[in-house]
Amino acid sequence: MLSWLKRDPAKRLQRDYERKLEQAMEAARNGDMRANASLTEEAEALREAIDRQKGV
Repeated sequence: MLSWLKRDPAKRLQRDYERKLEQAMEAARNGDMRANASLTEEAEALREAIDRQKGV
């Protein structure tokens, strides 16, 4: 009955993934390569979680 109120967890993961990539890009622009590498690694972990949810 209230299924339309439930949020799609894949959309949330996708949004978090895109946000992490943007943060990594900003870190790279500012010259902070360690933060860039760390944020990119976190983004890739989110991408793997998205792929697992989708069954790819």
